[in-house]
Amino acid sequence: MKYQTIINDQTFEIEINEDGRILVDGEERAVDFRVLRQGELYSLLVDYRSFEAVVALGDDIHHVMIAGNQYEVKVTDERSRRLESAFMALGDSGAEVSIRAPMPGMIVRVPVEEGQDVEQGDTVVILESMKMENELKAPRGGTVCHVNIGPGDSVEQNKVLVTIA
Repeated sequence: MKYQTIINDQTFEIEINEDGRILVDGEERAVDFRVLRQGELYSLLVDYRSFEAVVALGDDIHHVMIAGNQYEVKVTDERSRRLESAFMALGDSGAEVSIRAPMPGMIVRVPVEEGQDVEQGDTVVILESMKMENELKAPRGGTVCHVNIGPGDSVEQNKVLVTIA
């Protein structure tokens, strides 16, 4: 089965063969994963490198945090992609990107403010969860439009913390 995966505006073609081989943009990759906590925490081996991923599944966009970096991920199969392109309206659909809480926790610090310009990879929120501080980073450059939280706020998983345009 072939899939198109869009991660922070970068597109990858992923093919999973019946024999379990995985191709990413035509190149075979060694991939294995284990579920550590169903629906939210996974252990990944990609080309023999180990990663832990916190995943917040959404209807259309999934939020994945690996090593303090948050990624917006959209996965579509071939058939869905063809249908979507047939009905897609013209125009820019990616005007804003929302940084969401990948897990419940407490806001430790918000080093950005509304109107501030940020670069991809800049820390925009520090979230404490399970006694660990997680730096949430900007998935792309832009201007901070909304800051919906402050230090000491308790947040639930998937709450929009900061919006960047």
